[in-house]
Amino acid sequence: MSRLSRTSLMLAFFLMADKGLGIVRQLIIARQFGFSQTLDAFNVANNIPDLLFALISGGALAMAFIPVLTEVLTKNGRSESWVLFSRIANLAFVITGVLAVVVALLADPLVRSAVAPGFSEAQKQTTITLMRLNLIATLIFSISGLVMAGLQANKHFFFPALAPLLYNVGQIFGATILAPTEGYVLLGIHLPAFGLGVNGLVYGVILGAVLHLAIQIPGLVRYQFRWAPQFGLVNAQVRKVLTIMGPRLVTMLFVQLTFIVRDYLASQLPTGSVSALTYGWMVMQVPETVIGTVIGIVLLPTLSELVAKEDWVELKATIERAVRVLVALTIPVAVILMLTLRPLLALAFKLDPAQTDLLLWSSRGFLVGLTGQCIMEIVIRSFYARQDAVPPLITAGINLGIYFGLGSLLYRPLGAPGIALTDALAFTSQALLLLFLLNRRLSSRVTLGGSLPRGLAAGVAAGIVVVIIITLSGDKLAGLLGSVAGMALGAAAAVPIVWRELRVLARL
Repeated sequence: MSRLSRTSLMLAFFLMADKGLGIVRQLIIARQFGFSQTLDAFNVANNIPDLLFALISGGALAMAFIPVLTEVLTKNGRSESWVLFSRIANLAFVITGVLAVVVALLADPLVRSAVAPGFSEAQKQTTITLMRLNLIATLIFSISGLVMAGLQANKHFFFPALAPLLYNVGQIFGATILAPTEGYVLLGIHLPAFGLGVNGLVYGVILGAVLHLAIQIPGLVRYQFRWAPQFGLVNAQVRKVLTIMGPRLVTMLFVQLTFIVRDYLASQLPTGSVSALTYGWMVMQVPETVIGTVIGIVLLPTLSELVAKEDWVELKATIERAVRVLVALTIPVAVILMLTLRPLLALAFKLDPAQTDLLLWSSRGFLVGLTGQCIMEIVIRSFYARQDAVPPLITAGINLGIYFGLGSLLYRPLGAPGIALTDALAFTSQALLLLFLLNRRLSSRVTLGGSLPRGLAAGVAAGIVVVIIITLSGDKLAGLLGSVAGMALGAAAAVPIVWRELRVLARL
């Protein structure tokens, strides 16, 4: 296996563990609060703080930062790269702090007019309180997210991979210790009750943010980080980061607005719709993260290095290999999950049949867009590796327009699943448009070769096998065992068809 493949495998393991802990966390929360007005308020309260994090260090700045930091590291050495890191981190912390204060002051009108106008008065008050508490974690993440970017630019992925695990540990502590109003026994251990209710969930988020930052400090020590108390606004490299960040910031604003539009529409549907979309998105994010995000994270420093060396032939070849692998693998994965999810969801969430069906169809709607979401992980990073932030900006604006227009048409007749399907169609359209624009900038085109027909054939074969199992078991998979059997046999049917892409993945 190549170094990139080994790193991808390591990241896949940790991100799978992270998703596993995330599911455990969500199950604990769902079983405590159900698909209730309180849980809807908690989920919606994250939107604006998440927007700040994504705009500053979680997405906008980190994506603009890694290519420039890699360039400085390649040409000028590590000490100069840490000076640049310090300047950007100082700016990010100050800007996040100012914006957090503004959002805290405006939380009331934001919730009432934009975030959740369809909520009851009690829900709105709860959402306002939780949103303000969430801003503390956002301030911590403004630094922790950049630390991840700095370590990844040094091609160190171990501590950044551990950080999300500890973030989940903090949240689980909040859900199991801080939130419950009554003590209980878990695995023979008597757990006390702090009785903080839904506020305890947010305190767990804050604790998780602290752990997320703390675990990465040894990585900074290993790579001889030295903090510089500077802003360096006149520095050429700082200006380059900010120049790329401008369009990236607007791009991430558009992306986060799609989540706000999603919850805005869902808040006008029956209780539980917001939570069904939140958990349905989480279900889709498991394979999307383990397959698409992993490859994207590992490739960005390499793509940036190839651009710095002006090795355009290898740049195109690397992008093409990644896209082909993603197309061939994600289609059968999406088909298998769509057909086998219900028993897993019913067992995990313990919802009533109607709520389980709502979650199932919402998850299926999101899974329609799994391939498009994974392709975007590579194509967007290809543009930022070239320090070209305009195409992602333009396509994100188009995506938002499609999302709002199509979602407004589908959310009433189809409910929450209609919003999920809107998400899939909008992001898939953006991925295809980005791939078209990328091909216009490369010396030769990125092509799918036989990967698309092989992926479709694998999806059909896997689907047939799963449907046969469903039919033999009486129209439904019989519980957890049947679901796991369907997944395993469906995957076994798909693997020989996409074997070529699996071999490419090992040599990526």
